[in-house]
Amino acid sequence: MKSSEIRQRFLDFFARNGHAVVASSSLVPGNDPTLLFTNAGMVQFKDVFLGRDVRAYTRAVSSQRCVRAGGKHNDLENVGYTARHHTFFEMLGNFSFGDYFKADAIHLAWDFLTVELALPKEKLWITVYHTDDEAYRLWTEVVGVAADRVIRIGDKAGGGSDNFWQMGDTGPCGPCTEIFYDHGAGIFGGPPGSPDEDGDRYIEIWNLVFMQFNRDEAGMLHPLPKPSVDTGMGLERISAVMQHVHSNYEIDLFVTLIHAASRVTACADLGNNSLKVIADHIRACAFLIVDGVIPGNEGRGYVLRRIIRRAIRHGYQLGQTHPFFHLLVADLAGVMGLAYPELVTAQALVAQTLLQEELRFAETLEHGMAVLQQAMPPAGGLLDGETAFKLYDTYGFPLDLTADIGREHGFGVDTAGFEAAMAAQRQRARSANKFTMQNNVDFAGADTDFQGYDCLNVLATVQAIYMEGIAVAQIAAGEEALVVLNQTPFYAESGGQMGDRGVLSWHEGRFDVTDTQKIRTQVFGHQGQLQRGILRVGDAIEAHVDAENRRRTAANHSATHLLHAALRKVLGGHVSQKGSLVDGQRLRFDFAHAVPVQSEQIVHIENLVNAEIQSNHVVGTDLTDYDTAVRRGAMALFDEKYGDEVRVVSMGAFSVELCGGTHTTHTGDIGLFVITAESGVAAGVRRIEAVTGASAVAYLQQQRQQLHELATQFKVPATDLMQKSEQLLRTLVEQNKEIDALKSRLAGGEIEQLVAGAVLIDGVKVVSARLDNADGKLLREVLDRLKSRLGACVVVLASAQADKVSLIAGVSSTETQRYKAGELANFVAQQVGGKGGGRADMAQAGGTDVAALPAALASVPNWVSRFSAKTTIKS
Repeated sequence: MKSSEIRQRFLDFFARNGHAVVASSSLVPGNDPTLLFTNAGMVQFKDVFLGRDVRAYTRAVSSQRCVRAGGKHNDLENVGYTARHHTFFEMLGNFSFGDYFKADAIHLAWDFLTVELALPKEKLWITVYHTDDEAYRLWTEVVGVAADRVIRIGDKAGGGSDNFWQMGDTGPCGPCTEIFYDHGAGIFGGPPGSPDEDGDRYIEIWNLVFMQFNRDEAGMLHPLPKPSVDTGMGLERISAVMQHVHSNYEIDLFVTLIHAASRVTACADLGNNSLKVIADHIRACAFLIVDGVIPGNEGRGYVLRRIIRRAIRHGYQLGQTHPFFHLLVADLAGVMGLAYPELVTAQALVAQTLLQEELRFAETLEHGMAVLQQAMPPAGGLLDGETAFKLYDTYGFPLDLTADIGREHGFGVDTAGFEAAMAAQRQRARSANKFTMQNNVDFAGADTDFQGYDCLNVLATVQAIYMEGIAVAQIAAGEEALVVLNQTPFYAESGGQMGDRGVLSWHEGRFDVTDTQKIRTQVFGHQGQLQRGILRVGDAIEAHVDAENRRRTAANHSATHLLHAALRKVLGGHVSQKGSLVDGQRLRFDFAHAVPVQSEQIVHIENLVNAEIQSNHVVGTDLTDYDTAVRRGAMALFDEKYGDEVRVVSMGAFSVELCGGTHTTHTGDIGLFVITAESGVAAGVRRIEAVTGASAVAYLQQQRQQLHELATQFKVPATDLMQKSEQLLRTLVEQNKEIDALKSRLAGGEIEQLVAGAVLIDGVKVVSARLDNADGKLLREVLDRLKSRLGACVVVLASAQADKVSLIAGVSSTETQRYKAGELANFVAQQVGGKGGGRADMAQAGGTDVAALPAALASVPNWVSRFSAKTTIKS
C-alpha cells in the first residue's frame, strides 16, 4: 500500500466517524511566535485545546506537515544515518475537543490499524502510564489485547515520562498510550520498558494523548471540565510497516526521491547515506519555501539555509560540484503534489530559490573544504572552535555541517570554543554600533510616558541629561546631549520608523531635537543640540514635534502597510517583511521573494495601493492581546518581540497588522504612492523603494522633465524615445561586433609572434606576454587559440589599463598534473598587488601595480622550471 493511499485512508476513515477533515497548517506557526516550526499535528489546534478558540467542529482529522530541525526538536544531525530520523515528516492525527475521550480514541485507533489496514493484532504492543488504570482496562478487557503486551510505563529517574504529556510546567496535561509494532525476532531490541527497548524491533507508530488535567503552579493536578484527545502517527513509520520494510527510507516515497537524487548526483550506490540526506532535505526545504521561509542568516531562514547547505555538501561529497539540488523539486512535486497542490503552484519559486542558494554556497564551499582539510585533527581529536567559527563566518559553514563532516572523519568540534568566538564577534559588532553611547547610558528612572499617538506638543520635565554617555546636571548653548523626559510626544525609532525631530523650548532656551532613540525598551532619548540658554535636570519644558516631518513619515508608514498587503496579493502568501525604513522623505521595504518583481507586477502593486488610498479608509487602531489579534487575521513578525498587549492597525479589510508606529487617520491622507526602485539585497530578499504625497508628485515631475530633455537631445517626440533607443542599441551592438572582429584579427598577428617566441622547458612550451587594451573576453580567446596551437603548454597573458592589471593563466590538459593554472595565476597576481585562482586548466586574477607587471611576467619561466624540477624529484 503506497504512502499516499495510507494518508487518504486515514483521513477518510475518521471522516466517516464524524471528524472534520482539516488541511495541514503552514510550517510557520501562525498562533505561536515562540515556536520555530510546526512540529506536531496539534499545533494548529493549540488555542482550541486552551479554550481560547472555538471551532465549528469538536472532532478533527489532519495530515500535518512537520519540521524538526531547530531549537528543542532538532533531528538534523541524525538524518541520513538512522532508519527513522527526518527533518520533514507528515503527522497523521485525530483530535477530540471535549467530545469523545479514552474509550472512543482507543477503539478508533485499534479499528483503523487492525480492520482498515489489516495489521496482525499479535504484532501490536501497547504502553500506558503506570497510574492510568482506565486505559489499561480498556486495552485488556474491552479491546482484548493480551495483558503481557500492555506495559505500564512509570516516571524516569530525572522526572517526566514517555507516557505523560504536558504542554509546559503548568497548564493542560495528561497520560498517553502508545501503540508499538513488532518487526520480528530477526531485529535486535526488546519491548518498551525493557533494558533493550532502544533496539529497532519494537517501533512506536501511534501516540494517543489524553488531556484530562490542568497542572497548577504548585504542581497539583486538577481535572479539566472537558477532557480532550490529541493523537499523532507518523506517515513514514506506518508506511514502512505496511510496505514490510524496516527503514523509512525504503518506503515508496523515499525510493522515488533517492532514485532522483542518484540521477542528479550521478551516484549509483542507492544505499549511500548521502542520498538519504538529500532525499530527506528536499522535502523540508521545498515545503519551508512554499510556506514563505527564505534562506537567511537568522531565525527560520537560517535553519532553512543550514538544511540546504547540508544537502549541497553531501552532493559535493558524492562528486557533484554543479548545482543539482533544485532539480529535485520536480520529482518531489510528482510524488507529493497531489496531496499538497500548493507545492505544484510554487514549484518554480522553490526551484529558483534553491538554485540561488546553491550558486551562493558554491562560491565558498570548495575553499572552506580546503581550510577544513588543512585543520582537520586526527581521528578522536577535536577541531578547534576558532577554525569552526572561521568556517561559519567566512565560508558559510553552519556549525552542524562542520560537525557532520567531523562525524564522517571521526573527530569532534569544540563547540564551546565556537560559541566563545561567536560571542567575541558579537561584542565587536556591538562596540561598532553607532548608537553605543545612547544604549550604554546608565538610566535607572521611570519609563517615558509616550503621548505621541494623540498629540504633538506636551509639557514635560527633564529627567536626565547625558553628554557622551555620562550623566550631567546641565548643559550650555552649543553643547550636544541626550535628554530624557518624563513624558514626550516624540516617537523613538522602532520597527523601521525613524525617530521624530523637533524642539524642546522654555522661556529662555531652545534645544533642537535631531533624532529620538530608545535607550531602554520604554525610555526615550532626545538627541540634539542646545541652541540658547541653559538646560538643567528638573526643568519644565515644552516638547514640540516637527509636525510636517511627522505627517510625511506617518503617510510613508501607512503606505508601507498597504504595500505589504499588495505584495502578498500579487506575488503570493510567501511574502513576509524582512526589514523596512520609513522617514519623512521615502519608504523602503525588504521582503521575502526569490526573483525580481516584474514591471507589470510593479504596476499592479502600485494600482492596488493607490486604489486603497483613493478609497480613503479610516486607519483604525485597537489594543488587544496577541492571541486575539492573530485570530482576527493581523499580520505578525516572527522576529518581533510582542508584549501582553499589542496594537493592531487596520486599513479597511485590505491591511491588518500589529504595529506600534504612527499613521495617518485615513488612507486618503497618503495622497499618492509611486514605486521608484526594485532590487535584490540578499539571497531570497527583494527591496522596494517608494515615495508618497508631494514627494511622489515631485518624482513624477522629475521623470517628465528627464523625458523632455532626452526627447530634445534625440530630436524626437517623447512618445518615440523607446523606438529611438532600440535603434541606437542595435547600432551599438553591430559596431561592437565589428570592433571585436577587428581586435580578433589584430590578435591573430600577435598570436603568430607569441607562438614563435614560446620558450621550451622540459618538453612544455611557455608563453608569458602583455596584450594591452585587451578585455577579458579577448584574453580568453587568445589563450584558447594559443593552447590549440602550442600543444603541451603553460600560458600567462596580461592586460593593463590605468591602475588595473588583468591576468589569465592556462595549462594544456596534458600538463595539469604537473602545473596548476590557479597556482600560477595567484603567483603572478601576488607580484602585482593582487590575488586570484581557479581551475587547474584555466584561472583568472587581477592586481593594481602596473609597474611590477613586466617583472611578474618574466618570472613565469622560472616558476615552470621550478615545478618541473619538483615533478622530476618526485618521480
